[in-house]
Amino acid sequence: MFQFKKIKEEKNTKARLGEITTDHGVIETPIFMPVGTKATVKTMKVDELKDLKAQIILANTYHLFLRPGTEIIKEAGGLHRFMNWDGPILTDSGGFQVFSLSKIRKITEEGVEFRSHIDGSKKFLSPEKSMEIQHILGSDIMMCFDECAPYPSSYDYIKNSSERTSRWAKRCKDYHGDREGQALFGIVQGGMYKDLRKQSAEDLVAMDFPGYAVGGLSVGEPLSLMKEILDYTTDFLPKDKPRYLMGVGTPDYLFEAVERGIDMADCVLPTRIARNGTLFTSRGRLVIKNAKYKRDFNPPDSECSCEVCQNYSRAYIRHLFNADEILGLRLATIHNLHFLIQLMEDIRASIREDRFLEFKDDFYQKYGYNKDRED
Repeated sequence: MFQFKKIKEEKNTKARLGEITTDHGVIETPIFMPVGTKATVKTMKVDELKDLKAQIILANTYHLFLRPGTEIIKEAGGLHRFMNWDGPILTDSGGFQVFSLSKIRKITEEGVEFRSHIDGSKKFLSPEKSMEIQHILGSDIMMCFDECAPYPSSYDYIKNSSERTSRWAKRCKDYHGDREGQALFGIVQGGMYKDLRKQSAEDLVAMDFPGYAVGGLSVGEPLSLMKEILDYTTDFLPKDKPRYLMGVGTPDYLFEAVERGIDMADCVLPTRIARNGTLFTSRGRLVIKNAKYKRDFNPPDSECSCEVCQNYSRAYIRHLFNADEILGLRLATIHNLHFLIQLMEDIRASIREDRFLEFKDDFYQKYGYNKDRED
């Protein structure tokens, strides 16, 4: 079962509250989704994710296809059982990784032939193969196979790529059929060209997917351009279906996405920078390895309610990183995920009370963002 219910639209923006119902639970939107690329959110146990109130997590079709392989996951009874997570799961199509990780690849109308980044063996992914893999994984939300074109790219390249993505989406939908329990989302492409974005959105909406993602943004373009293209694109997507902006996970990008009508977002960034010793705080980013924190016995963020900030000091976490202790990576990850999950909860409250822009301005002022910056 998959349903989306729009509960409220904020009076001053496109921001909205919603509820997605899946076989594995209800998701309150707008939502940030932690990424578990290889069937694990790095350093985290599933009970810890539940304690953080993670409502849905992601897994990666490309990586799981290569390792451990679909046969292992099929024998385990699907991805939920394999990783012991009983909440909703979203799987991406594998398209982004094929184009970003594979140095040798050949794109044809049929699909993409590429070499594994693990052992160099030849592999092939097509719309049908991506659907087959995701059916075996058993995710609650699946993504169509698409090409995420690089930025910058020429108009002709994006036009050809976007049109092929639409044709691939039709093949994905045909292969998926009326399968119960797994909702298939289309992915809008079109680069930074408004007419191509409009055409891509209209192509997909005509196919009547249960949800729509916006891909090909936050790929190196200026923030001002991302906001412009996103604001334009969401106007062509149905108001009664969820909208997902792929690959954004900094506080400012989440605010800007929600303001433009996005319901779902994901990114590896909060867990990746955590492992490198960078923490989100209400006053901006904190690089915990810096020498100035050697004797700082304050919590990482005095305004944060997570277990890390309630029990550990900056000096201690800095020591863990400098001593190469795994606990440091875990504590930083727990904090960063809590920070973004709590931020989205606060954003939902601000929408409910029609004070989203006020909350955004207050957050930006404390965090040190210039809300009018262009980069």
